[in-house]
Amino acid sequence: MSGVKIRGAVLDRIGAPRRYAESTPLTVADLELAPPGDTELLVRIEAAGLCHSDLSVVNGSRVRPVPMLLGHEAAGVVEAVGAGVGDVGVGQRVVMTFLPRCGECAACDTDGLAPCIPGSAANGAGVLLAGGTRLAADGEPVLHHLGVSAFATHAVVDRRSVVPVDDDVPPVVASLLGCAVLTGGGAILNAGQPRPGDTIAIVGMGGVGMAALLTALAHDDVEVIAVDQVPEKLARATELGAHTVVTPEDAGDLKARIVIEAAGHPAALETAIALTGPGGRTVTVGLPHPDARISVAPLGFVAEGRSLIGSYLGSAVPARDIPRFVGLWRDGRLPVESLVSATIGLDQINEGMDQLADGLAVRQIVEF
Repeated sequence: MSGVKIRGAVLDRIGAPRRYAESTPLTVADLELAPPGDTELLVRIEAAGLCHSDLSVVNGSRVRPVPMLLGHEAAGVVEAVGAGVGDVGVGQRVVMTFLPRCGECAACDTDGLAPCIPGSAANGAGVLLAGGTRLAADGEPVLHHLGVSAFATHAVVDRRSVVPVDDDVPPVVASLLGCAVLTGGGAILNAGQPRPGDTIAIVGMGGVGMAALLTALAHDDVEVIAVDQVPEKLARATELGAHTVVTPEDAGDLKARIVIEAAGHPAALETAIALTGPGGRTVTVGLPHPDARISVAPLGFVAEGRSLIGSYLGSAVPARDIPRFVGLWRDGRLPVESLVSATIGLDQINEGMDQLADGLAVRQIVEF
């Protein structure tokens, strides 16, 4: 099997100045994509979402090696399979997930609590789970972003980086299941574990926060509070069904048993901790800069029995949880389409990063 020529958005340098539409840290270019290895798939990308995890590589909050083809939230159709793949066929729609799980390490035995050790190592190095890269530009290697590299017409990914879905799940919905919904919704289901009568607060109404909101609202008999500094995002949260919307400054004495922090900013996490009531749980899913610090009084955690936990990828097992979200979507209880704030072309990728950095976008979708 020979490789294919593709077109993709490659990050050449980290920390380019704003505005990105002018400094163009991402270059849309022609690349060579090697054929899939034994445990891998060639996928034609149908839709890819712009996420803060992409922006955090562009602005240097999450340092990755470059050059790297970005994008990690996507869905597509399988066009070729490696010799060792027997359970996914050509023509199958798949959801990409940004942390492959080897299924064999100690972390994979934690039911989603801990990230896969080999998968995390591969992601950090910019390679696929089986090792090495499949991308090149002018004969020089280009690294993979989180095992996916979805800002491109095609991708080669490990079988353990995808979850098959049926054809009735549209590409845009399928793409959002792999990151925004899996992270925000997973934080609700797996880390928060809501009960009837709970109050749930979500701090940060970006794509992940909105997905957490929708997942919380899919539960009966819960009260949901949306917290953000942007009036337009609070208005959108109201439209989606939030029972209370407030800015951090106006939160006052509001308390919740489950509080999801989805902004990736230390001030947002401090707000989330302050909103957590006695016996409650603060779940942080945002990715702040590595140098970020918070100030918190520890007494309340003991005296009020509160807890603070981190949740990566929504503490999810994608093969288990994505079908759960598909079921909620089919039942009309999880309107994933409502997360989309704009549709753009691949050539608009730098402008899309500006929209993210300005806090104006929920989820922008690159459609191919």
